[in-house]
Amino acid sequence: MKIGILGGGQLARMLALAGHPLGLQCVFLEPAAEACAAAVGRLLHASFKSEDALATLAAEVEVVTTEVEHVPLAALEFLARQRPVLPGSRAIALAQDRLLEKNLFRRLQLPTARFVAVDSLEDLISAIETTGLPAILKTRHMGYDGKGQVVLRDAGDAADAWRAVGGVPCLLEAMVPFDREVSVIAVRSRAGECRFWSLTENRHDKGILSVSRVLLQDPLQALAEDYCRRLLETLDYVGVLALELFQVGDSLLANEYAPRVHNSGHWTIEGAVTSQFENHLRAVAGLPLGATAARGPAAMVNFVGQTPAPREVLAVTGAHLHLYGKRPAPGRKLGHVTLCASSSALLEPGLEILLQLAQRREEEHVLD
Repeated sequence: MKIGILGGGQLARMLALAGHPLGLQCVFLEPAAEACAAAVGRLLHASFKSEDALATLAAEVEVVTTEVEHVPLAALEFLARQRPVLPGSRAIALAQDRLLEKNLFRRLQLPTARFVAVDSLEDLISAIETTGLPAILKTRHMGYDGKGQVVLRDAGDAADAWRAVGGVPCLLEAMVPFDREVSVIAVRSRAGECRFWSLTENRHDKGILSVSRVLLQDPLQALAEDYCRRLLETLDYVGVLALELFQVGDSLLANEYAPRVHNSGHWTIEGAVTSQFENHLRAVAGLPLGATAARGPAAMVNFVGQTPAPREVLAVTGAHLHLYGKRPAPGRKLGHVTLCASSSALLEPGLEILLQLAQRREEEHVLD
């Protein structure tokens, strides 16, 4: 069976790698000149807006999925007339617009930070009265990895913030004094079966995920699954979905969801019975889902901008290195390492070494 993937980055690459043992082949459609997924599958290098390329993809595959949410809806609708597109365009469209996404959370009674739609500087000044300060001004579209966001700490910053985002439609969102940032990753089959991986605690650096730690038997697991299930069922979702949350005391606030496999779930490749990548392919291909139980304590460290020497990483007991074959560049995700251990006590020393290696390489890159 051949599966079409819109996008040719590291997520597409890891999907294809997960598909090979199952006898699944992937064909990628990618506009960018460089696509690290090209090493593991057929690449169609073309714009998502090219109907010729979309038609070629549809002719070669049996089902289409995405590794990115920022795909033109017209492309998804074009493909859907010829092949199943999973997850569907509605789930992707809502994730593309922060206002629609937040309103969906509100309809599903998922608590969120206070937010107000902002379409002008006057709207922004007025919105501050509702959200209070500090607050974050976020563009409604194309915001990821910290992009399209400006923090306001004083009402006098409004004009500068509005110019910084380019005067495009935005949300102003109250900053939440959270205890932890967490995410829950789930998969839903074509038949409607839902399965969930363990919560992860996530830490970011400059808006980019730095490290994820698996939370085994966390008391908020059931609540996170409940929120995620509401999304999956309302969207009639098929595939893997990640829901990012803020923990405030004993409550969870929904931040955003990603209609795809997610960086905070990379640990599942070695740390779970079935990885997020394999289960996503199982779901869209109509195969039975695999078990999502964690094998034990695990964590994931991202390598951004530069990567440590493989020898140093692999010298850490329980480390599993994944390099994406991408050229080094500031802010670019180049790889990750999963660390697995039989106990949390054994996990921590190795994790500390890996974090130091990642930080050292970033600092050396800045000095260069």
